[in-house]
Amino acid sequence: MRRSAIETVMGAVVLIVAAMFLYFTYNSGYQHADGYEVTAKFNRIDGLALGSEVRLSGIKVGRVISETLDPNTYLAIVRLSVDRGIKLPVDTTAKITSDSLLGSFYIALEPGAEDKLIPDGGQIVATQDPINIGDLIGRYIFGSTAGPKKAKPEQGQSSSQSSNGQ
Repeated sequence: MRRSAIETVMGAVVLIVAAMFLYFTYNSGYQHADGYEVTAKFNRIDGLALGSEVRLSGIKVGRVISETLDPNTYLAIVRLSVDRGIKLPVDTTAKITSDSLLGSFYIALEPGAEDKLIPDGGQIVATQDPINIGDLIGRYIFGSTAGPKKAKPEQGQSSSQSSNGQ
């Protein structure tokens, strides 16, 4: 009888710890937006996840709150929450980049010089897709296929004559 009471208490402790974990996870900031929302459309958003940081001059000023696909243009629409104290000019650029070679991805904002500001619910028009490191490494290792083509010698000329210009 004593053993079942200990097991019951331990089970209750596990349930309480799990409930606290869920409470802190829910309130960690992923579900509610504290700033104003803007959208940006990208061709690709490889590696970007919900909750990814939005940075301006290397400082976190917001986060990604949703990612959807536009069924008409097949562009990725990313909704961002930006701190209310940060006012972005309409010519701001959004670029997906990573912390390091294997680091997490985030959106880097580069403000422009316009006086007009992006309103709540507005859109960042100028965007830059992430660089695919795997593609770059593959191009470096296997060479580029877009190199200059060698001219074929004309009929009746030897290759030595065509290379000398004679």
